[in-house]
Amino acid sequence: MSEQTSVVDASPQDDRVPRHVAIIMDGNHRWAKQRRLPGAAGHRAGARNVRPIAEACADLGVTCLTLFAFSTENWQRPKREVRLLMDLMRSVLENDLDELCEREVRMRIIGDRSKFASDLQMQMNRAEAMTRDNSRMSLNIAANYGGRWDITEAARGLARAVAEGDMDPEQIDESVFAEYLSLGALPPPDICIRTGGDYRISNFLLWDFAYTELYFTDDFWPDFDQQNLRAAFEWFDERQRRFGRRA
Repeated sequence: MSEQTSVVDASPQDDRVPRHVAIIMDGNHRWAKQRRLPGAAGHRAGARNVRPIAEACADLGVTCLTLFAFSTENWQRPKREVRLLMDLMRSVLENDLDELCEREVRMRIIGDRSKFASDLQMQMNRAEAMTRDNSRMSLNIAANYGGRWDITEAARGLARAVAEGDMDPEQIDESVFAEYLSLGALPPPDICIRTGGDYRISNFLLWDFAYTELYFTDDFWPDFDQQNLRAAFEWFDERQRRFGRRA
C-alpha cells in the first residue's frame, strides 16, 4: 500500500475501510497477569477500551461494529469473575448512552438475554430504545451469544413459521434463513479482529463469517489502540476478496 492510500487518512466515505467490523475482545486476564495485577483490573481496562475503539471506527467510516462481550460458554468462569463482567456491562449501559446518542450510534444487544438479571435486561431494553433512531453507526453487543445458539434459534423460528402456515419450506433459502439470525438484515462482517494471540473464532457469528477476513493479533485487548485498528484496516485493504470467483 502506498502512502497516498493509507487508511490513516481515510474519509468516512472511503471504500478501503470495512463497513462492518467484528471484534473478539480477548486477553484481558492475561494483560493483568503480565502486569501482576488482579484479573479484575484487566477486565476493567478492557471495558474502558471499548469507547475509544468504537469512536475510532465511527470516525473512520465503519457503519456497523459488533463486539463479542460475553459468550454462552463464559458462564463457566468463576462466579466472582462473572459478577464483575455483569457489573461492567451495567456500567457501560448506564454511563455511555448519552455519548452514543451524541454520536448518532444505535446500540443493539444480540444473544439470549433470559439468563441475565432482570435489572440488566431492563437496561438493555432501555439502551436499545434510547438509541433506536440513531443512524451513523450500529453497535451490536454480543452478550450470552453463541454462533450455534444463533443458528439453532433461527431454525426454530423458521420451523414455527412453517408450522403456523406462514411460510412454505420451499421458500427457505440462504437469504430467508439469514433474516432469522441475530444480525438480521445487517450485512455480514467484512473483517473480524481477534486480540490476544489465539487463532480461532470461538463460536462467534458462525453463519455470518462465511467470507469474513480474519485478522489475528498478539496484542491483548486493553492494549489494542487506534494505531492497531488502522493496521488491521490497512491489512484488510490489501486482501483480495473474490467470494469464490477468479481474481
